[in-house]
Amino acid sequence: MGGKNSAKRKGKKGARGREGGKVPKQSQVQGAVTGAAAAGNDYRGARFSASQVLGHGSMTATTYVQQYAPVPTALDALPQPPVGFTGREDDLAFVLRVLDPDRAGGPAVAVLSGWGGVGKTTLAYAAGHAAQKQGWFTGVLLVDLRGYDPHPAQAEDALEALLRSLGVRPEHLPPPGAGREALYRSQLNARQVAGERLLVVVDNASAVGQVQPLLPPGHHGMLITSRNRLPGLGRLRIVNHLQPEDAVALLEAALQNNDPDDLRVERDPEAAERVALACGCLPLALQITAALLAQDPSQPLAERADALARTESVLDGLSDGERSLRAMFDQSLDRLLPQERDLFRLLSLNPGPDISTPAATVLADQPQPATERLLDRLAASHLIDRSPVVRGRWQMHDLLRAYAHEQADTVMARGRVPRRRYDRAHHRLIKYYTEHAEAADTHLRPPGGPVSSQFPDREQALAWFDAERENLIATAHTTTRAGLDLGFALGRYLDWRRRLQDLVVVRSLALDACRTLNDTANEAGAWNNLGTALKELRRFDEARDAHETARTLHQRTGDTRGEAGAWNNLGLALKELRRFDEALTAHETARILHQRTGDTHGEAGAWNNIGSALQELRRFGEAHDAHETARTQFQQTGDTHNEADAWNNLGITYRGLERFDEALSAGRQAVAKLAQAQDWFRTGEAWGELAATLTAAGTDPARVREAWLESATAYTQAGADEEAAASQTHADSTQTVEGQSPAGALPSCEGEPASEDG
Repeated sequence: MGGKNSAKRKGKKGARGREGGKVPKQSQVQGAVTGAAAAGNDYRGARFSASQVLGHGSMTATTYVQQYAPVPTALDALPQPPVGFTGREDDLAFVLRVLDPDRAGGPAVAVLSGWGGVGKTTLAYAAGHAAQKQGWFTGVLLVDLRGYDPHPAQAEDALEALLRSLGVRPEHLPPPGAGREALYRSQLNARQVAGERLLVVVDNASAVGQVQPLLPPGHHGMLITSRNRLPGLGRLRIVNHLQPEDAVALLEAALQNNDPDDLRVERDPEAAERVALACGCLPLALQITAALLAQDPSQPLAERADALARTESVLDGLSDGERSLRAMFDQSLDRLLPQERDLFRLLSLNPGPDISTPAATVLADQPQPATERLLDRLAASHLIDRSPVVRGRWQMHDLLRAYAHEQADTVMARGRVPRRRYDRAHHRLIKYYTEHAEAADTHLRPPGGPVSSQFPDREQALAWFDAERENLIATAHTTTRAGLDLGFALGRYLDWRRRLQDLVVVRSLALDACRTLNDTANEAGAWNNLGTALKELRRFDEARDAHETARTLHQRTGDTRGEAGAWNNLGLALKELRRFDEALTAHETARILHQRTGDTHGEAGAWNNIGSALQELRRFGEAHDAHETARTQFQQTGDTHNEADAWNNLGITYRGLERFDEALSAGRQAVAKLAQAQDWFRTGEAWGELAATLTAAGTDPARVREAWLESATAYTQAGADEEAAASQTHADSTQTVEGQSPAGALPSCEGEPASEDG
């Protein structure tokens, strides 16, 4: 789990208060932006021209981005600095000079660099509040890049989180790449036009590449914290440890925040200085020590200082040159009850950046209320943090997670806890993630099959997948069995969200697992699924090979239904390779096999794909008959989703027959049904075909352009960047040269691939 410790906060502190330990940091559920929800500005229906700027001002292009109806935004994301903020006057003045709009001669970007626990995040929070107090910014965005985790956040995920905080709905997010960065800059440009100036705080970065795409355009500002120097991003400030007197002041403030009558620092200042030096004058270590002292109000500071002096070396990877952070963690852990210590160690088994309360309950193997009490206790001791983004999720600082791993290894090595107990807990967690993923997947399958009651509807299932995506993918890498089960269970979700690289990864894991486990029953299906993912990434030759392998394996095992699906998908790959006669033969073979097994739904998909192949061969009359058959059979099976595909393909066929009124009617049916199903990728396809039909019918160019823009919008909602850009290009060319048809049209909708997920 990612994140950092936080001090206990009471009331609102000014930006020049005294410094404490880390305030809550954010994990990346999808990028990990924090903030209180506030009403967003209404940009409904507006299109903004956003200049794309590279480097320090060289304009390269102009992008038009469709804005959508408002959703809650998170522009008040900055936590208050913890109690005890002090000793940072020079650092604070430096940052404010960079952020001051009257002084900034270029981008207002400051980089705060220093080692872990030195107080970079606290300084950034204090500087952000001070800048807001000056009236320089109207809102703040905060993102934690978890730069020193085993799997740091990528810029594309941070952009996703920032866009969500700016009010962009998940279904409107572009895919990773230039489109997402363009939308981010466009959103900020739009706010600048509206008179807003935002501060983006990027915490815990480890590489320039993580941050570069997040740099805000125009007059917005940015604060970056990192253990590295990150050259070339902005004005650099090295943040050092506190001076001893400031460290003592922090300790006193933290103690008195818990109990105003705690006078131990005043009564024994020499012992207080010894405690501060033993903590290396690091705010994080001081805050943990203050928490331990608060738990034992009768303990003299001298006794605490003596205990610190007897400890061993620092935690691996972080040294203050004198004392150990591990000592702080050890003493914090020693103050916990055995059940609390046990859960702390167990939390290190979670492979992703954060964990939900139900998942932690599975690890603890006890009732959820009891687990919640233990989690609250760990949070009170600053060993974990509550997620400020999603209630009921928890995160752990990277150093504390490493410490928890170390503690688990230690108790097992010493025989105090049997290794099988941790193995069982790990298996329970894998089972929890797998079973919930399989249950959520049932809501994404074609209609007619059983649907799990674990989730009330598809929206809830998708929300769970969105929250747990990183944990699920990380879990799929942990064991061979997890790779097999999650490789099948995640397929439809990742395809729906157009996370195609992740889709290839998990389907490859499933295939590898089948080979390792000698699972011949599932290996053919794994090959088939991998082929559909490769086709989506336009790796058509590899997709063809995968489907041919799947077909052969199904033939060997006598699985006629599986063989039919492989033939159908093979035909789709062959069509992309422009081998249309072979594609037609493959789909015909699939149709015959589906008829033989009585699979009406599979037969309908084959008919739909037969029609598409016939279109490519310019045999429009036969294509029309095939698509009508497909539409009728989809209606018989109650599959309105794929019925919409058949309507779309009928529209294409009518266009080829120059029956434009019927083509437009069929196209509108397709658009309406696909939008109702919220299948935005296929909606984008259908709008593109409708635009092509309007063009062929000689319709007013303004209506053609509107259809292409609807196509681009739908593709953007689906996360299909390349397709959205192509539709936008068609729209622009229609606007620029009125009356001239844009060349080409988008491909016809294919029948749903014969996926074997689950």
